[in-house]
Amino acid sequence: QIDAVRVYVNSSSENLRYPVLFVVRQQKGVLSWQVPLIFRGLYQRTYNYQEVSRTLCPSEPTPETRPSDQIIFVDVASMAPFNIAYELLVTKLENFQLETNKAFNFTASPSQPQYFLYKFPQDVDSVIINVVSDAAYPCSVVSVQDIVCPVYDLDHNVEFNGVYQSMTKQAAITVQRKDFPGEQFFVVFVIKPEDYACGGSVPSSIHENVNRTWNLQRTKNLQVTIVPSIKKSVYVQAMFFSFLSFLSFYLGSVVVAFVHYVRVQRKASAGRLSPEHGSGMMASSHPISASTPEGSSYGAIDESSSSGGRQLPSPEPRPPAGSDTDSSVEEESDFDTMPEIESDKNIIRTKVFLYLSDLSRKDRRIVSKKYKIYFWNIITIAVFYALPVIQLVITYQTVVNVTGNQDICYYNFLCAHPLGVLSAFNNILSNVGHMMLGFLFLLIVLRRDILHHRAMEMKDTYTLDYGIPKHFGLFYAMGIALMMEGVLSACYHVCPNYSNFQFDTSFMYMIAGLCMLKLYQTRHPDINASAYSAYASFAVVISLAVLGVVFGKNDMWFWVIFSMIHVLASLALSTQIYYMGRFKIDGPDSDMGIFRRAVMVLYTDCIQQCSRPMYMDRMVLLIVGNLVNWSFAIFGLVYRPRDFASYILGIFICNLLLYLAFYIIMKLRSSEKLLPIPMFCIVATAVVWAAALYFFFQTLSSWEETPAESREKNRPCILLGFFDDHDVWHFLSAAALFFSFLVLLTLDDDLDTVRRDKIPVF
Repeated sequence: QIDAVRVYVNSSSENLRYPVLFVVRQQKGVLSWQVPLIFRGLYQRTYNYQEVSRTLCPSEPTPETRPSDQIIFVDVASMAPFNIAYELLVTKLENFQLETNKAFNFTASPSQPQYFLYKFPQDVDSVIINVVSDAAYPCSVVSVQDIVCPVYDLDHNVEFNGVYQSMTKQAAITVQRKDFPGEQFFVVFVIKPEDYACGGSVPSSIHENVNRTWNLQRTKNLQVTIVPSIKKSVYVQAMFFSFLSFLSFYLGSVVVAFVHYVRVQRKASAGRLSPEHGSGMMASSHPISASTPEGSSYGAIDESSSSGGRQLPSPEPRPPAGSDTDSSVEEESDFDTMPEIESDKNIIRTKVFLYLSDLSRKDRRIVSKKYKIYFWNIITIAVFYALPVIQLVITYQTVVNVTGNQDICYYNFLCAHPLGVLSAFNNILSNVGHMMLGFLFLLIVLRRDILHHRAMEMKDTYTLDYGIPKHFGLFYAMGIALMMEGVLSACYHVCPNYSNFQFDTSFMYMIAGLCMLKLYQTRHPDINASAYSAYASFAVVISLAVLGVVFGKNDMWFWVIFSMIHVLASLALSTQIYYMGRFKIDGPDSDMGIFRRAVMVLYTDCIQQCSRPMYMDRMVLLIVGNLVNWSFAIFGLVYRPRDFASYILGIFICNLLLYLAFYIIMKLRSSEKLLPIPMFCIVATAVVWAAALYFFFQTLSSWEETPAESREKNRPCILLGFFDDHDVWHFLSAAALFFSFLVLLTLDDDLDTVRRDKIPVF
């Protein structure tokens, strides 16, 4: 048992020129202070206190002294030319040592800090110090320091030693036995003279006279409870749970692939299907001969009538499917294999009723190369993005470990389990699902790609002229993006804060954008955006997200500019979608030509055909889409949400869901079917996303507030005693994204036996 002594002094004098000096000499240290005790705040504001109470550094009993014997010298002095009255009281602390699982209540103030001793029990390797208070203010600091004298227990020096957090209503610090060789430590509680560090404001009267001193009564009632943390076995269980949960997806995929293989083999042995094809099959006695050129138009609409009697030339026959050449001419042709009928694109793509054969006329090999650029570009982006990110977060973690400042990172401290140098290993481990499911999706896409190439090598004609054109570049890019989301989210959660928030969201923007591009590419393979323009657009979005976090809180001008950009971008994109990329602002050679063109388009498309647009389905989609985006713009302009990054992500997700819903509705409206696998994936996506979003909105911390205010949102673990709500969001969102990708991959498998001139475009 270690005893501690507390010294209380009081002086009625407010004369700052002649303070009373108190010096306490002990066996191993000297402690001194003055009365009035002066604290300094912002802008050199000063606060003086006439009552001071300090706990003296305790000393363990030695063989020469009895346990309760301590020799203390107290020197009192002042340079004042007159007498100053003071009061001195020395008391023995009865409850200096904190006990495990037992709450202890006490009171502290800026001039009367408190600290207590804690010793690790024999069977405990890690503990969590929970501190709570009913009142948010005054702002306080909780510090854990080694058994060293002197103890730093004043506002100006509490940060000199150990680990510390600022606090309003709640604080939690995880302490490990290995960090304290003596297997004991001090828990120090300091009340700050001002509240600005915790998000509070400086008293308004201080602004009137910054040189005036105040004797503010700032006391705070606190309760501290030290509880054992989890054991090492829980770490092992959590890791097994994380990996086995997502390995079950691999097992399920193997089972589905095996069942599909067995079915194909059975049908192939009956002579009805080709065993080489991986998604959908057709009868071997199909009437189309093997010499039919890929991409030929089958005349779903009388093109002569659509073009006013003009006969469209047919595309020239292409090389056999299996002969992939890599000529520089192909790569430098901007992937356009129809230069001789450039003028006919306007006729084909502006027909009232479009079919897939109208928009899949380019050479398959060249278009596939175009979409593979998405894959190679995102790998390049990922490498250049991830390397400095990893280096930065390692630096952040090192700074936290060296300085002990736990206000740098916004963890959920009630469920932050350290491992090695990492302060919150659970938040990092929970991102393993993104990486494992992203890799699994790449394997699924690779299997389909291989099966498709086998069919092409066998010159399977229906593969050329039937079903949705098989371009896998965007799918590969989506798989890489999902893996990188896991990597960067893990990096962000090494030390989540204001400076690195974009690590967690950048690839979410890219995933949403790639999904929309893939959905559009499905029935518009010839006119989809290039990889360069797509990634440039994502870069603009990420830049806007950063600017929004920096300027979006209080600057109205930013929201006005952003809302204008949002609305104009929506209109420009809608125009390109409505006219299938064939809308051009050009006209006569005169300078007024551009305006005449705009007026003509406005009159013919918006006034003459107001009651019945030429492309009704597209018009309905674009009207709804623009209303949604304009609503987002107005909402942002009026309310100016603080979490700008999530606001941008919400715009992307709403547009993606709107387009996916439109696509599925139009698919069913066109009498197309949803096969069991895509139907299962759609239902799984909806259910898992709903569950994931529930946990996402359980806010456990917020770097938009001060660290102390953020800790008010901290909550205990909810899964295995190791994972919190946000970790569950990581698990579920990874599964939801995986199922979402499978929806896009399998949605049109029912069309593999349908001729392209029978597949409508919408």
